[in-house]
Amino acid sequence: MRVTGWSNGSPDNRTGAGYGLRMNMVDRDTYFKESWKNVVIELDSGTEIQVKLSKSFWKSCTELRSAGIGKWMIENKLVPWIKGVPPILSLRSIGERRFKLSK
Repeated sequence: MRVTGWSNGSPDNRTGAGYGLRMNMVDRDTYFKESWKNVVIELDSGTEIQVKLSKSFWKSCTELRSAGIGKWMIENKLVPWIKGVPPILSLRSIGERRFKLSK
């Protein structure tokens, strides 16, 4: 699925806090289960990040928020981005509660 970079408006470009991924509701409903409390995202470096699914994820805030994702974005020079033009990334389901993130 196609996802975009997300920022809370005041991210920390040192720790990665305040960054994450945004998806559309159709992809959320297709690839995620409401019974899940968290998911594991495998980065192209091989690092795995556990990301909590917030209650708002199932409402209108379809973001996966994680400092680990933010650090990966910083390391890959994907941040900062021009306002309104976040990076477009790929998030692929690779198993139950598991996804692979790539540029």
